[in-house]
Amino acid sequence: MQTHPVSPEGGFLVKKLIKAAATGLGLGYFPVAPGTAGTLLGIPLFLVFSPLSPPIFLAVLFGCTWGAFWITGRAERVFQEKDSQKIVLDEIVGFLWTMSFISPTPAHLAAGFLLFRLLDITKPFPAGLLQRKAPGGYGVVLDDVAAGIYGNILLHLAIGVFGL
Repeated sequence: MQTHPVSPEGGFLVKKLIKAAATGLGLGYFPVAPGTAGTLLGIPLFLVFSPLSPPIFLAVLFGCTWGAFWITGRAERVFQEKDSQKIVLDEIVGFLWTMSFISPTPAHLAAGFLLFRLLDITKPFPAGLLQRKAPGGYGVVLDDVAAGIYGNILLHLAIGVFGL
């Protein structure tokens, strides 16, 4: 009887599902700025979640974040690459953090998208440190959560100060 090694990522179907989720349904394969392309998927997701009550929205947000830790950690092993550019689930979750408790107007969505992308790219402290030091999927996702929280604070300020 021949035995086959068992992959920690599971079989063929599990790997396909991990790749689909981690790449934002394939947006991570976009040849230019895959993180920006992946963040776009955060917009319809936010529109689906935005009508939820604050406690339910927070539960969904934390659930998405914990799921992203697990999925991106496995995706790194599937792609055999640390924080692969193909992995954009972290950007999707980070954008959801930026838009938390923001009304879904076109101006807010555009400002949130731009703020999140700017902060995700520049990685203000401690985002870059989290990316470098946290292990596996935590390092992939936590810098985007930090950028998302900063974006949320700045977006709330812009709405309050400038009436955006």
